[in-house]
Amino acid sequence: MMTTWAYIIKRILSSIPILLIVSLISFFLIRLSPVDPLAQLKLNPAISQETIEKETKRLGLDKPIIVQYGLWLKNFLSGNMGYCTDNTKVSTKIKGRIFNTLILSLCVIITSWLIAIPLGVLGAVYYNSLFDKILTILSSVGMAIPSFFFAILMLIFAQKTGWFPIGGLTSVDFSQMSFFEKILDLAKHLILPTFVLTTISLSSLTRQMRANLLDVLNSEYVKFAYAKGLSKSKVIIKHALRNAINPIITLLGFEFAGLLSGAALTEYVFQYPGLGKLILEAVMTSDINLVMASLMIGTIMLIIGNLVSDILLKLTDPRVRV
Repeated sequence: MMTTWAYIIKRILSSIPILLIVSLISFFLIRLSPVDPLAQLKLNPAISQETIEKETKRLGLDKPIIVQYGLWLKNFLSGNMGYCTDNTKVSTKIKGRIFNTLILSLCVIITSWLIAIPLGVLGAVYYNSLFDKILTILSSVGMAIPSFFFAILMLIFAQKTGWFPIGGLTSVDFSQMSFFEKILDLAKHLILPTFVLTTISLSSLTRQMRANLLDVLNSEYVKFAYAKGLSKSKVIIKHALRNAINPIITLLGFEFAGLLSGAALTEYVFQYPGLGKLILEAVMTSDINLVMASLMIGTIMLIIGNLVSDILLKLTDPRVRV
């Protein structure tokens, strides 16, 4: 237990330079981009030059870029994420969205893993069968369909049928519902975005699980287990599956962080109030503080996801040292 905790502390400390490098590169790329954060104000003839100059000073855009980064880093480390271009606190905007994104991400990861692992195992066990061929075709189609296009198709389907609510996370009368009605309402709003993102993630996970298990089933120790007289189910579950699932676990961290960026277009289509949609809007308006805070959250999600996957890998494979 102490070894595991020491490993966790070591990983957290080693992630500090990564966060600094990511923040430095991201800040300079955003500030050197041709997008002007005050473009909308400058195009508005009702806004005076004096007001624009005040906004420039308020956002610190009149200072050298390295000074701007230093001020941003100082404020961020003290817990102050700054203000958006519309004079709203960044922390206020993110606080209202991060919980929604975490709910969607967890739903997608749990659903895709619960479906992908059994499908991949069945595809490998019944290799070259009709089931395996159909599974290969469906997974290829799922990987080929862009999430944005698929989200639009599902949106049209929801509009035509009226089976699912469109837009948002809750209904208008959500505050008047009972506890169980609120849970049901949340679930209804999560179905379509979860289905779209799960379908995209499911295809690659299924193919990866199938390929890993096929490699393991052809290994010498599996053949030796069969020679000892062990049943097929025991060999697959107890010996082959535990080794085949290890590479999938290592992808958990990247998948967890990838949902933040991958869900942006899907959230935009369904008007889901998540971080992905917020980041997309912030990038389009070059809202530096909001983009930087979102990027740092995405990086932290990647670090946490990789840490969780390493711990799970230790639990599934005792040979792994932490």
